[in-house]
Amino acid sequence: MTRTVAELSARLAAHAVDERRQITGHVPDVPGRGQTLTPVLVLDDHDEQRASGRVSFGRYYLGGNGAVHGGAIPLVFDDLMGRLANTGARKPSRTAYLKVDYRSITPIEQELRVTTWFESEQGRKRLLHGTLHHGDRLCAEAQGLFVELKPGQP
Repeated sequence: MTRTVAELSARLAAHAVDERRQITGHVPDVPGRGQTLTPVLVLDDHDEQRASGRVSFGRYYLGGNGAVHGGAIPLVFDDLMGRLANTGARKPSRTAYLKVDYRSITPIEQELRVTTWFESEQGRKRLLHGTLHHGDRLCAEAQGLFVELKPGQP
């Protein structure tokens, strides 16, 4: 198996493009923007202050006993909060801090609701909050700090 993957990677290397020209993560009309690592997140409602949508973690994200791996949950929060932190006329920002509190087991292969919103914005700092629910049950909540990039920062 390892040899096959290495051979396929070598054959595809000639077709690699730089980050700005890649398709992955840059297809706005596809749920999840075509990002292969992040679970598909279907955005239902969003404006410049709040965003919410649905996500389902497949078996790829299994941590054990039917529960989502704890490391996959921050990925969803970071993805949606990052999109919200960079909406509208805001200059690009990056995640400076992301804290996740796990409140209950998050099941795989179930539709979950994720919601994020701005708590405050001061200068270059953008503080956001988010929740992840399975029905009425709170599975996790997060707080993220995003900092606006200075000119010339990537």
